[in-house]
Amino acid sequence: MPEQPEVAVIEWNEQQQMIQKMVRDFVEKEVVPHLDDIEYNGVPPYDILRKMIRTFGMDVLATQQFNKQIAREKAGEVTDKKAPNPEAAAEQAAMRMIPIIELCRHAQGLVTAMGVSMGLAGGAIMSKGSLAQKERWALPLLTLEKVGAWAISEPNAGSDAFGQMKTLARRDGQGGYIINGSKTWITNGPYADTIILICKLDEEGVAPAQRKIVSFILDAGMPGLTQSKPFKKMGIGSSPTGELFLSDVHAGPERLLGESEDGYGRAGAKGTFMQERAGVAAMALGMVERAQELSVQYARDRVQFGRAIGDNQLIQLKLAKMEVARMNLQNMVFRYIDLVAAGKQMTLAEASAMKLYAAQTAMEVTTEAVQIHGGYGYMRESRVEQLMRDAKILQIYAGTDEMQVVAIARDLLAR
Repeated sequence: MPEQPEVAVIEWNEQQQMIQKMVRDFVEKEVVPHLDDIEYNGVPPYDILRKMIRTFGMDVLATQQFNKQIAREKAGEVTDKKAPNPEAAAEQAAMRMIPIIELCRHAQGLVTAMGVSMGLAGGAIMSKGSLAQKERWALPLLTLEKVGAWAISEPNAGSDAFGQMKTLARRDGQGGYIINGSKTWITNGPYADTIILICKLDEEGVAPAQRKIVSFILDAGMPGLTQSKPFKKMGIGSSPTGELFLSDVHAGPERLLGESEDGYGRAGAKGTFMQERAGVAAMALGMVERAQELSVQYARDRVQFGRAIGDNQLIQLKLAKMEVARMNLQNMVFRYIDLVAAGKQMTLAEASAMKLYAAQTAMEVTTEAVQIHGGYGYMRESRVEQLMRDAKILQIYAGTDEMQVVAIARDLLAR
């Protein structure tokens, strides 16, 4: 068993605080001045994200890690399953969380766009792809040189992603596949260069509910593949979302993820959902921190009936609850870092509970922030209205609140 870290994380250490300040300064300088463009005016966010990746050397680190893994695989080495040094593991986890928190203070959509491209699309290829697929497609996604999408949702298949899935891949008799169907609510869909498409295998004599789940690596511009324009959404405008239409798209066997019909099925997709849920607490923390800061400042400055509104107990109660929420979310993030350091994983119930609480808390805090700001809070200029609209998606994507409740209860009852 890996050793537990001697000291649990209760605050950011000196180095992490330095990184946090650097990221915050970058966001203030390079993101905030362009918020209206990326949130409301349809400007794609990828150039800003690439600048951040280059500024902090994330592309260099990703390239180094990629080259090491490829070299090991070519040498036939077995992947080292031993847990890393607890201190190093905690540091790596913290370095993943800090940029998420800082970006979400202003533009949660940037995290969504970046995470889907680098984490979900690139990560799926690195975890389940063949060596040839990793060499062909993975690195440009891991550095955001190319934009990736992870496509599972369909118009009639939201929470019941597998049960209602209609997109089908039919064997063409020559080792390849013909794919037909559509996908919707796809992050990065309008601009994706590389798409991880999850669909069902059209197997004769097999009931639709029992058909295999298979995944393909598709490229933009393939005959029969159409990418829609970005949707107009309630929030997270900095994360372009769209539809994909597939009409007799031919995919050779080299595009089947893992080059096997058993390579990335239901288990792989569910594992991705778990990965998404663990990051929602960090996203919510950034939004709650910013909503609280703006609310405290406004409560100090706004004078009504001869005194600052912060002197009113009802306003004080709202601010106090915001601090409770902020502390709880921060503790969740620190607990996640400790678990990583200990080489442990959350149970399904824990990950789902974390996601459920974080999403509901972000919505509650940002709604109260608008209330504290009154009429000004309803104006785009205040920025709290953007935080409130952005928060709502946390209760929907990566599994709705209702589905988190089901997942928590079923996991508990199955023990």
